[in-house]
Amino acid sequence: MTSSSGQAPAPSGAPQPSGPVRRLTARGRDEAHRVASPLELFFDLCFVVAVSQAGVQLVHAVTEGHAADGILNYAMTFFAIWWAWMNFSWFASAYDNDDVLYRVVTLVQIAGVLVLAAGISKAFTDHDFLLVWLGYVIMRLAMAAQWLRVAGSATGAERTTALRYARGVLLCQVGWLGLVVLPEPARLWVFLVMAVAELCVPLYAEKDHETSWHPHHIAERYGLFTIIVLGETIASATVAVKSAVDEHDALTELLPIAAGGLLIVFSAWWIYFVVPIHGHLRTSGRAFIWGYGHYLVFASAAAIGAGLEVAVEQAVGKAHISTLSASAAVTLPTALYLLTVWVLHSRHFKVGLAQQLVLPVTALLVICCTFLGDWAVLAAGLVSAAAVVVGVILTARMAGRQRAASATASAG
Repeated sequence: MTSSSGQAPAPSGAPQPSGPVRRLTARGRDEAHRVASPLELFFDLCFVVAVSQAGVQLVHAVTEGHAADGILNYAMTFFAIWWAWMNFSWFASAYDNDDVLYRVVTLVQIAGVLVLAAGISKAFTDHDFLLVWLGYVIMRLAMAAQWLRVAGSATGAERTTALRYARGVLLCQVGWLGLVVLPEPARLWVFLVMAVAELCVPLYAEKDHETSWHPHHIAERYGLFTIIVLGETIASATVAVKSAVDEHDALTELLPIAAGGLLIVFSAWWIYFVVPIHGHLRTSGRAFIWGYGHYLVFASAAAIGAGLEVAVEQAVGKAHISTLSASAAVTLPTALYLLTVWVLHSRHFKVGLAQQLVLPVTALLVICCTFLGDWAVLAAGLVSAAAVVVGVILTARMAGRQRAASATASAG
């Protein structure tokens, strides 16, 4: 974000307000007060449009009894959304100079995700990935153009890294064409091969030179996107409950789902933000695992909202699936979210076996709630909220013991 008048001078590597087009050079990893820019926030909001469309189509697939096919299409389309978002976020953390050309290319990426979002329904219903592929290509060509800008401003190992990124991104687009031109049975294999290829591009590009991403900025960017996805989950569930009440006057059946869903989302927010994860992101190895793992965090968080919609439709008789299936649509993504956040976040900051076991045990109990019939969602919400309470109590007790030990040491 550019400095405004009255602020301290921008640190070395920060964008300087000196002309509409500037050299795209690396920002400092130790840059003070680095925060997300308005452009990045706008970028996130537009990407959530595509997340919302993927969730809507997942709801339709599950309620119509095509859960396996729906989950597969959801995983494929969500990967395209997440990977384009993730690549931009890490690039911006290292190279955002906020000049006119940078903004225009970023807006092109936003246009690409909107094209992708427009094609999600056809990808689910007709297995037609043309628009999804076209939107993804637009986003990725814009990303390659950014890396070529970096290469034009850099020298040595940094230039090599930028060129590797550009080449890798462009070559992958050729492979993704298989989703459009190859027969349907081959598309799953195309997706698996190309997803692995995409994931390997950063590992290859940065093997000799690491980009100067900012740990605090990256942690904030991921946190903000998590908030937006959870907000979309609440919005989707609220609309579903309102529509069901208006059309079926089924408030009694829907209250447990609404209450349980709210507790799940509130707990999901609390659990994610209870630890200062930026302190953990000090090496590229940790950062790659953490960043890649968020595919499951974001996908499961969005799927919770879809699951709540499924549960609502099943409760009012609009979904032709069993209560068990509808309950699983909520509990399984909730359990996946809890386990993934524990693996990526919480376990690095928990002390002692009791603290470490809170989230894994909670995930197991949430899965068990699947079998509680009409009360499954409410029970899962209560279990999630109980996990927060237990975590707070354990942390407070440990802090109390540490204060007591410190006081004893001082007295001695």
